[in-house]
Amino acid sequence: MILIIDFGSQYNQLIARRVRECRVYCRIESPEVDIDYITNLKPEGIILSGGPSSIYEKGSPKVDPAILNLGIPVLGICYGMQFMVSALGGDVKRTKKREYGFAELNIKEQTGLFKDAGKKTDCWMSHGDSIAKLPKGFKTTASTENTKIAATANPKKKLYGLQFHPEVHHTPKGTRMLRNFLFDICECKHTWTMKSYAKESVNQIKTVVKDKKLILGLSGGVDSSVTALLIHKAIGKNLTCIFVDNGLLRKDEGSKLKKTLKQHLDINIRFVSAKNKFLKALSGVTDPERKRKIIGKVFMDVFEAEAKKIKGVEFLAQGTLYPDIIESQSAFGGPTAVIKSHHNVGGLPKNMKLKLVEPLKYLFKDEVRLLGKELGLDDDLIWRQPFPGPGLAIRIIGEITRKRLFVLREVDDILLEEIKNGGYYKKLWQSFAVLLPLKTVGVMGDQRTYENIIAVRAVSSKDAMTADWARLPHKLLGKISNRIINQVAGVNRVVYDISSKPPSTIEWE
Repeated sequence: MILIIDFGSQYNQLIARRVRECRVYCRIESPEVDIDYITNLKPEGIILSGGPSSIYEKGSPKVDPAILNLGIPVLGICYGMQFMVSALGGDVKRTKKREYGFAELNIKEQTGLFKDAGKKTDCWMSHGDSIAKLPKGFKTTASTENTKIAATANPKKKLYGLQFHPEVHHTPKGTRMLRNFLFDICECKHTWTMKSYAKESVNQIKTVVKDKKLILGLSGGVDSSVTALLIHKAIGKNLTCIFVDNGLLRKDEGSKLKKTLKQHLDINIRFVSAKNKFLKALSGVTDPERKRKIIGKVFMDVFEAEAKKIKGVEFLAQGTLYPDIIESQSAFGGPTAVIKSHHNVGGLPKNMKLKLVEPLKYLFKDEVRLLGKELGLDDDLIWRQPFPGPGLAIRIIGEITRKRLFVLREVDDILLEEIKNGGYYKKLWQSFAVLLPLKTVGVMGDQRTYENIIAVRAVSSKDAMTADWARLPHKLLGKISNRIINQVAGVNRVVYDISSKPPSTIEWE
């Protein structure tokens, strides 16, 4: 296992992905992590991430310097390297010339991190501070035209630093450098697979829950379905799932999911209809964060009322994923910025007496799908496109009304039908429609119309941390637009969203 310390870098998730792609498990923790906790984790190696701060600034994030004296190999990246150098007696100073983007890396010795990396290679820089003086025992291992100490090492203590970012694609030999750290320096093994993760998770759930009862909010998406299967394998009939129909689902989705879930999951499931409660609470609300908070609160009220009917429940499970945590809060207490609230992160009541179980919280979506396959989940559930917990409420910009929900459901149904018929459903990360709070002039049957605008969104992604707009064929887009305008009363214009993440998010709200 590799421990990653989060100093707030926008690339933290990429570090984790690169490590896992090498079939090595990793965990991300905040700089405030206790040294005893680290010792008990027994990691094979530690990676100190980059970050937006300067090491000499007041309040800049710092981990316990004792982490550098545990005898565990440490790799510091950008800010992480600067922390390591500063903590061990070196100097870090602001550079006269900042370095952002591509730089040519001149490697002094093709050993350690740089084995098989060549004498010169491109690297991706993003820093305004540099190392002015190295601590005792360290040597310079690489440089660029602008940065004299672009890499450093103390092989005796197994401490290594890179001023550039090996985790990004812009550093072509970056994965090679990380592999050298993982396998040559840390002596990790390629043992982390979904099979091993499933086995470990089931055993962990058994140890924690034992013979107690557990409830889970089941949405029918891959996250909650995989969570349900994993827990069911651990505790069997002591798991009860609750499906809440919030009235914000797609066309006929409640009845379709009820049939699908009963057909594929041999699990205790309770179905609760609460459409009116959600719509009443959302009346007049237009702010996206308020929508999310209200939906989360009403869901918990309905969920808790149903849960009270089940005697002896001590645990609550959620299908929280790693990207949910990253966007909803500062990752693991670190300094990373909050993007938006997710329904299953931070939405639980503070006085909740149930203990929380989140077996997927360190996984990315593609890893969850692999885990679902390992557990024998049906393909229809595994490859179901992500659907947000707040449902259509965050795809209707502005107020939520029955009429606007009806319009969006009809539009969404047409869109998904054409995406599936065109063979793009599994190729896309998500494809959906957004109802805008604007109207435009149109003409139908020689008559002037003043109706709604629909935005179509389709993106390609691997883990939802980044996404690119899908280049769908013009013919397909034309057919989608034509059907929506002709078949859905109240719509006279369709637009296509061609923004990527970042700077945009996938969902509009």
